[in-house]
Amino acid sequence: MVGMAFTVMCLIFGTTFLAIKVGVEAGLPPFLSAGIRFFAAGAILFIAMKLMGKVRWSLLWRKEMVFIGAGTTFGTFSALYWAEQYVSSGIGAILSATGPMMIVILQSMLLRQKTSRITVIGCMISFLGVVLVVLPGLAVQISGLWLAGCLVILLGELCYSGGALYSKRVMDVFRETNPIALNAAQMLHGGWMLLVLSAITEPWSSEGWQYLPAIGSLLYLILFGSMIAHTLFYWLMERTNPLFPTTWLYISPPIAVGLGALVYGEHVSWWMLAGGLLIVTGLMLMNNGMIRLVNRRKVRSTA
Repeated sequence: MVGMAFTVMCLIFGTTFLAIKVGVEAGLPPFLSAGIRFFAAGAILFIAMKLMGKVRWSLLWRKEMVFIGAGTTFGTFSALYWAEQYVSSGIGAILSATGPMMIVILQSMLLRQKTSRITVIGCMISFLGVVLVVLPGLAVQISGLWLAGCLVILLGELCYSGGALYSKRVMDVFRETNPIALNAAQMLHGGWMLLVLSAITEPWSSEGWQYLPAIGSLLYLILFGSMIAHTLFYWLMERTNPLFPTTWLYISPPIAVGLGALVYGEHVSWWMLAGGLLIVTGLMLMNNGMIRLVNRRKVRSTA
């Protein structure tokens, strides 16, 4: 079950880059698009959970939900959307893939948790694979804004990693709260923060929008990218650890490259295929121990 959920989550997250690109090319302001996406998804999920009697309105006023939303949703996506104005998608993919490694570092430095050598090696192998996947299409034009964009993406990944670690601690405290409700609450907070940022920095005029692709992009990102994939992310985190679900950041570049080849006819080289193989190898090294642990727990619970 864990393996299937992880696979579905990775496939969806890998397609969201294309959906975001479609929306931006259709004229949607980036921060507005992200804000609508997360606020709508969070509202729908939270109201649904409330109607089923599985959450209380008071959860929305907990500071923990605000902190998680500020880190994993607002901090991550505001940084990525802003930086990609000045940084190529290839550089963005490489820098975003530092997320799992940041979690390993934060766990070791702040939480004093030991990380196995095989996990560290797996992180490095998968990161090298990401570099090989995006290397053929890499374009670098160094400037002050380019450097700023790189630093902002890294800051966003730091927010994502810190938010993931904090989310796990919050889940341990809110054991009686459904992970879907926790995800909905943090998306609501991250969404309104993005909408406020959009109102300050972007024009809210629909002039020039291509409505069909814009609405299609939003609907896909709301339903699949946020309501389903992010819920699976929290479900996996509850059952494993903060590192395991974040390794989707290694999977998304080859999926995005494959979609680019399928939709836009972009070239796929042997370097990319070799990179994909390295990514899978690294993931197996990192996550094999966790999968075996989950399977042992499952066997014990059914015994």
